[in-house]
Amino acid sequence: MFQVGDKIFYPMHGAGVIEALEEKEFLGEKQLYYVLHMLQKELNIMVPVEKMSALGIRMVVGADILDEVLAVMRTERPDSTLNAQQRYKKNAEKMKSGDIFEQAEVIRDLWRISQGRVLGTSDKLMLDNAQQLMASEMALVKNWDIERAEQMLREVLSAEVRDKDASLKETAACQK
Repeated sequence: MFQVGDKIFYPMHGAGVIEALEEKEFLGEKQLYYVLHMLQKELNIMVPVEKMSALGIRMVVGADILDEVLAVMRTERPDSTLNAQQRYKKNAEKMKSGDIFEQAEVIRDLWRISQGRVLGTSDKLMLDNAQQLMASEMALVKNWDIERAEQMLREVLSAEVRDKDASLKETAACQK
């Protein structure tokens, strides 16, 4: 069970903090609700206690896990065998899972595709949403504001592109 003050991640809304536990009456039935203050968009949400796990709400990761996640963004290549519709479906499933590593894969893959061509509308929206959700969790884990977390995320992604460019130049120089 979660406690007031816990830092949580809600796959549909990003990272937040449990601000209160309240009993509310709805349709004549009393029920316990967590009041969640979401970092992104300064939103407050009430969620029934018994629905927390069904919604995929989890504790935010630790700083060590976050470092591993950021490292994932520098590895592997997107699956180029998928068409746009298949990629969207696969990415949507990853995002709904709430798994931070799967979110990192979505960001990494769509970012890399965007470096070679313009993303379609659905891919662009997916990338923007995934980056916002990741930045909100980074902000809570590292005690940063959202802007700093977004900047760090951009730097991690851009560093991957710079590393790739440097590697290609190195390979070309060796072949001469």
